[in-house]
Amino acid sequence: MHANDRKREDSIPAREMHASFFDLKSSIESGQPLAFHCDYRENGKLSNLSYATAKGLMEMECSRTEKATLIRYRHFGEYTDSSAREEIKRRFGLGEDMNKVYSRINTDRFMDDAIMRLKGMRVTENDPWETMLSFIVSQFNNIKRIRGIVKSMKERYGESADYGGRAVKLFPTYERISKASVEELMKCGAGFRAKYIKCAAEACAEGFSLEELRRMEYSDAREELMKLSGIGGKVADCILLFGYRRLEAFPVDVWIKRVVEITYMNGRKSKDREIIEFASGKWGDMAGYAQQYIYWYGRMNRIG
Repeated sequence: MHANDRKREDSIPAREMHASFFDLKSSIESGQPLAFHCDYRENGKLSNLSYATAKGLMEMECSRTEKATLIRYRHFGEYTDSSAREEIKRRFGLGEDMNKVYSRINTDRFMDDAIMRLKGMRVTENDPWETMLSFIVSQFNNIKRIRGIVKSMKERYGESADYGGRAVKLFPTYERISKASVEELMKCGAGFRAKYIKCAAEACAEGFSLEELRRMEYSDAREELMKLSGIGGKVADCILLFGYRRLEAFPVDVWIKRVVEITYMNGRKSKDREIIEFASGKWGDMAGYAQQYIYWYGRMNRIG
């Protein structure tokens, strides 16, 4: 079925599910891939989210109580009730026991404060290509500009869908991006990143297997990603953490570097590798979760 023929059924009832320790706001706003292309708003005690994937449209409404978060959702496009539920559970890591996560990463006063302030923030697991595109765009960039570039690419290269008269642009596939010229990609605001986006999209279209990375050891997958032009260690770790849920990954950007040096290194300037080794020794296979709390709590408090 062509995307323009996909019709939204307004009679589709909203489905419900519950999650403990889930805060939609911080999970969305904390620099994870959905921050770059979703539509999010708050209405009193309700948080509303809609986002397009390559398969269709998801709409969520969350209301928090002291004990749990009620999630009401609707799906459109190629999703079924079952696949939509699994999309939300996987995307937001709702199968993760947050009590166990917190028991692993709450190792000091800083992390205790971060957890108290951000309780319920989840590490999301997104489509690998969506994640790759987002973090290639993220290089030497800020969240506002990344969002503008990714949304521009979605508008220009995303497949059009019509859900009951509501026009939607789906997330652009690497096949469509691979056919664009570098000059065209630059018109989306990508700048020097355009050539790297083009390279990554062409590589995926020509056989670079994003699915194969899932079966590799973390270090091998990281090395394989870094073979692509424009993907260094930090971007590779972001792709593995947010696209494959490799929670041993610890991406190091300027904010992480500042916060770790000030909080854990007594202000001493440290190399990225030293910081990664420190994180691995301290938080092990939950280093990625610790990273997200360090990153967003550090940015919120402008540490450093």
